[in-house]
Amino acid sequence: MSGKIRNEVRYVILKPLGYPLKASYHEHPRVDNLKVFDRYAKDQWRGEHIYKGKMLFDVRMFPDFAFEVTGCEPEEGYVGDHTLFLVESESSEILTEIVRDVTLEDVIGQTEAKNKARIILEYLKNPEKFGKWAPKNVLFFGPPGTGKTMTAKALANEAHVPFLSVKSTRLIGEHVGDGARRIHELYEKARQVAPCIVFLDEFDSIALDRSFQDLRGDVSEIVNAILTELDGIERNEGICTIAATNRVDMLDPSIRSRFEEEIEFKLPAQEERYEILKKNLQDFPIGVSADLNEVAKATEGFSGRDLVEKIIKASLHKAIVEGREEITTQDLISSVQKILKPAKQPPKQMFV
Repeated sequence: MSGKIRNEVRYVILKPLGYPLKASYHEHPRVDNLKVFDRYAKDQWRGEHIYKGKMLFDVRMFPDFAFEVTGCEPEEGYVGDHTLFLVESESSEILTEIVRDVTLEDVIGQTEAKNKARIILEYLKNPEKFGKWAPKNVLFFGPPGTGKTMTAKALANEAHVPFLSVKSTRLIGEHVGDGARRIHELYEKARQVAPCIVFLDEFDSIALDRSFQDLRGDVSEIVNAILTELDGIERNEGICTIAATNRVDMLDPSIRSRFEEEIEFKLPAQEERYEILKKNLQDFPIGVSADLNEVAKATEGFSGRDLVEKIIKASLHKAIVEGREEITTQDLISSVQKILKPAKQPPKQMFV
């Protein structure tokens, strides 16, 4: 270990890799109790130099079983008495991240939303200060691609806390009880590493008005599990749940009422679209010779994601296919026109 690496790691996220050699071990070891595994891991790896990408070998219960470090906070340090271990979910529905690549400044526009969201940042930095007045359940709503997920990740990064997320659509369609079990597993992880953010993406897929829920498999069971966690029947000190939806008006009122704060994300104005284009064309793989003000004017109603995925990327791919080393204003405008091109009208009905 380098003499200068003396920071104790607060969180370590492990991904099970498997056994180096095929032998009589056919299954990965299963972590049934996070608290027990955390104690076991500390006893085995105390003092170990930790960084993202390092492999740790479990040489006790499961000889030479390998784990990969997929994230840690800080970026490098050693395992100490206060280090907390998390193991990635086998089902992959639950993601645990240490976010480092986005800040609130990277979210262009959305000034009002970001200002409101700063209370979450203050809470995560000092949960004890808020007591019963904590912003524990917050709803992000607005059109797709307007920065809801990006803002949630930026808050986790700036607060230096783990980001635990699940796409609500991934909870539906499994065996009855699986979705509810994963919700409780998600919050059990969150309680272990709090303060942290729990992010429920595509929330409308499970939180629709109850008149829709009878048709949706085990949705009611999942919703009951979420309500139990949002109500804080178990102590959730230091956990902020952020749910994101594109269809806030279709949420069930009883679920919507659990959120103390609702924060709206809006489509970018012209000057914001210009800044989004400018930012995403920095360090571009080919040259750019384009009037971004003209493109910004032509893209009213486009989200930030639309500008990146449907305009910039489409123009880049077209230029590469044609063997060009530069994209122009016309390339970008052509991509816009393809999206705005009206659908073909159905043939007129003939009456006899």
